[in-house]
Amino acid sequence: MGARRERAVLAGRESASRLMHGGESGHTPEPLPEGSVHTWIAFDQAVREIQRRHHGTAPDGHPVVALCHPDGHVREDALRGADPVPELLAIRCTDWVPAVREQARRVLLGAMAADPAGTLRRLTPLLLRLARREHGAWVLELLPLALRGTQVQAELRASADLPTRRYAARLSLETGRFGVRELARLAAAELDPQTGQLWADAALASMAADGPDDEAFASLLGSHSPAVRAAGVTALRRAGWAARAAEHLTDRSGLVRACARWAVRQDGGDPYGRYRELVEDPGRITPYAVTGFAECAGRGDAPLLRGLLAHPDNAVRAAAVGGLRLLDTTDIALLRPLLDDPSAAVAREASLSLRASAGQLPADWLRARMEPGRPVHTRRAAYRLLHEQGGVAGLRAAVELLADDDPTLRRTAAQHVQSLWSPYRPLALPVRDPEVGALLDRCTGLFSDWVIRQMRSRLGLPAGPSTADGY
Repeated sequence: MGARRERAVLAGRESASRLMHGGESGHTPEPLPEGSVHTWIAFDQAVREIQRRHHGTAPDGHPVVALCHPDGHVREDALRGADPVPELLAIRCTDWVPAVREQARRVLLGAMAADPAGTLRRLTPLLLRLARREHGAWVLELLPLALRGTQVQAELRASADLPTRRYAARLSLETGRFGVRELARLAAAELDPQTGQLWADAALASMAADGPDDEAFASLLGSHSPAVRAAGVTALRRAGWAARAAEHLTDRSGLVRACARWAVRQDGGDPYGRYRELVEDPGRITPYAVTGFAECAGRGDAPLLRGLLAHPDNAVRAAAVGGLRLLDTTDIALLRPLLDDPSAAVAREASLSLRASAGQLPADWLRARMEPGRPVHTRRAAYRLLHEQGGVAGLRAAVELLADDDPTLRRTAAQHVQSLWSPYRPLALPVRDPEVGALLDRCTGLFSDWVIRQMRSRLGLPAGPSTADGY
C-alpha cells in the first residue's frame, strides 16, 4: 500500500472513530475531495467494525451509521431516507445483500437523473474502485452509458485520479471522434505515461490506416514523455521516414535513443558511426551523444571516452565518466582525481564508478575529502565510497557526520547507522573492538536502549552508559 493510500485509509478510520465516539455531537465527515476514494471505503468498514464491537456508541438512527450498519435491514432502511451521503450510497450499490444493493442502485439512478454531471463528477473515481468488487460489474454497465456524450467525460480525462483518467481516455477513444492530430496532441500533453500510451497508440493506428501526418509526428516526437517519443520514433520506419530517426539518437531518454538506433539500423544506417562523428566533433558533441556512443560502443572505444574527461563542458565530462562505467572499464587512478572535480555531476559519476573498487581506496584519503572545508558534492562523493567500504571505516565516517552542518549528509549518515541493526542478520562489524564500542556510544540517540544492548551483546562489548542508565 502506497503512502498516499495509507494516509487516506487512516483519515477514513479517524473520521469513523470521531463519529462513533462523539455521542450526540457526532457528525458526518465533510465532503471529501476527488481522489479520496480509499478514505470513504475505509470509513465504511471502520464504522461497521466499531458498531459490532460497541453497539450503541452512536446516536440511534444516525443516518451515516445506519448506512454502514452491520445489519442489512438497517442499511436498506437508511437508503429509503432523505439524501443519503453520495459516497456511501455508491458503496452500498455493491453491497453483499441483494436487497440493499438493489435499493441503492435505484437511489443512485435517481440522483443521476436529477444531477447527472454533478453525480458523475463526484462519484466516478469511487465507482471505478467499487467495480472491482464481487458485485461491481453493474458499475461497468452503468458508467459508459451515463458518461457518453457528456462534458464530464472530458473533465475526467484530466482527473488527478489515474484509474479515472485512464478509463475516461478509453471511453473517449471508443467514440472514434478524434482526428489523428488531436490524438497526437493529447498524447504529447499527457502527464500519465499509461494514458499517454493509449493516445499515442491510437494516433499511430490512425496513421497506419490513413497515412503519415507531419503535424501528428511533430507532436509525438516533441512530447515530454519518453514512452510517447519512443513510440513516435519507432513508427517513423513504418511511415517510410526512417531517416528522420537519426535526429533522435541523442535524445535525453535512453529508451528513445535505443528506438532511434533500431530505426537507423533497419534503414541500413550505422548508429555507431553517427555517434562517433558527433563525439569527435568539438562543435557537435553533447552529453547525450557521449552517452549514446557508450551505449553501442565496445571496450576498444574507451580511449576516446577517457580523452573527454578533460573536456571543458561539465556535462560532457560527467557523461564520459558514466560511459566508461557502461563499458566496464574502471581506471581507479584516472577516476580518483575526479572526486575533486568542480562539477557535482562529475564527482557523483566518479563515486558511482568507483563503488565496486571502494575497498582499494585509502580510507584516510577519502576522509580528508569529507572535511568541512571541502565542497559539499566532494564530501558527499567521498562519504558514499567510505560507506561502501563498510566495517569500522564506514561506521566511523557516518558517526562523524551525525552532527554535520549539511542536513543531507546528517540524514544519510543517520540512516546508514540505523541500517546496521537487524534482528535477522549479523552485524557487519568486528567483534570485541573497542573503537566500535566508542562509536556506538556516540550514536545511542538513533536506537532504543534495548537495541543498543543487543548490538553490544552481539559484538561482545560491555554494556554502554545508555544501556546501564536505561535498565
